[in-house]
Amino acid sequence: MSALITLSVLAIVVLYLGLFKAKNALLPVTLVGLAVVLGLAVREWNSNAAPIYSSMMLFDNFAVAFTAICVFSTMLILLISKDYFERISEHVAEYYAIILFALTGILVMVSYHNLSMLFIGIEIMSVSLYILAGIRKKSYSSNEAALKYFLMGAFSTGFLLFGITLLYGATGSFDIAVIKNYVISNPTHISPLFYSGLLLLIVGLCFKVGVAPFHFWAPDVYEGSPSLISVFMMTVVKTAGFAAFLRIFLFCFAPLHDFWMMPLMVITILTLFIGNISALYQHSFKRMLAFSSVSHAGYMLFAIVALGSASINAVILYATAYSVASIIAFAVLILVKRQMGSDNYESFNGLGRKNPFMAFALTVAMLSLAGIPLTAGFIGKFMMFSSALSEYHVSLVVLAVINAVIGIFYYLRVVVSMYFKDSDQHVVQSTPIFSFVLAFSAIVTIVLGVYPGLISNLF
Repeated sequence: MSALITLSVLAIVVLYLGLFKAKNALLPVTLVGLAVVLGLAVREWNSNAAPIYSSMMLFDNFAVAFTAICVFSTMLILLISKDYFERISEHVAEYYAIILFALTGILVMVSYHNLSMLFIGIEIMSVSLYILAGIRKKSYSSNEAALKYFLMGAFSTGFLLFGITLLYGATGSFDIAVIKNYVISNPTHISPLFYSGLLLLIVGLCFKVGVAPFHFWAPDVYEGSPSLISVFMMTVVKTAGFAAFLRIFLFCFAPLHDFWMMPLMVITILTLFIGNISALYQHSFKRMLAFSSVSHAGYMLFAIVALGSASINAVILYATAYSVASIIAFAVLILVKRQMGSDNYESFNGLGRKNPFMAFALTVAMLSLAGIPLTAGFIGKFMMFSSALSEYHVSLVVLAVINAVIGIFYYLRVVVSMYFKDSDQHVVQSTPIFSFVLAFSAIVTIVLGVYPGLISNLF
């Protein structure tokens, strides 16, 4: 838990740096602090962790793995924030501090052992994100994004709380170990309150991870928020949401698989088709990524639908592949939009000739998101499909493959624009930090595609 305490202190330190006008120290201090948090988290690996703070928290290997992914992704995102926040506001420290507070809530979400801590973690994260989504005060799209996110977040919190309340009413405890024992000891006499609470909990968590039909807030919020905040929500926040989802279902609800499997399967199919077909018709690169994030949430639901021993590895690998590829896509988007003034596909015309390195990195990201072999995205999809096939969900895998083919089409549109269309625009310039993030992320994507065992054998 030293990682969580250190992160909380780091956020306060960054606020004080802003108070004393130490702008140049904000990014280095934040990155060094996050590196320390990452080291403290990894140090807990295989430490035989037990529940602490009256069984409220459990920083086991599961929590360590997802903490590492979230902190690592946040560091990459903040690396490309150099000069980005200064263009929006003079008060830069608030951006870094609020992101760190959101990350604090995320660490609580991935390490809870009590449903009250799950709720607290979600609320710490959500309140921070409401502010970040609308932090461009003079932008109507940013204000709209914050309002939609706040309204839908409050609405989903009601479902989540009601579900937790009903689970408490049936079991007499918020502790997930007690809930697990209740399920095991009452295989045929489970209270109707428990089933109702489980369904409401599913609805609340589905809102948080942005799957259909609870996804309507996601595209507009992702599009209206500042690009760096959008990629943070689409990667780090989504990863944390699925970690919370997976922890309680794997630990508590696995014996009730036959009850909740069919509703989640329907949600998965809806999510895949709505996300992919909607992305197919977008002309904005950013909005395409927003809708595609919905479809990727559908792929990650496979690990829960086909709940088993391989589910944790599958989600960790898929979340890592998706996060790294999305960071590449948004890094290139920020540079292109800054110099071209638009995020339409036409803005990427001729990028392969103007900046071959940037075009190559974006191509690697698009191939990974599309699930092409020798990329991390392909291994992620393969593991998801394999887990579903092992549970004999053949029809679900067939529908997912159809959706994967649809995804290839709209991801390759930007590749076609970069290499096969001409443009008279000026050369798109990168910076050393952006180039480092693009190169490092592309290498990670390829290495995980060739050697997936680096992550897939953790559990």
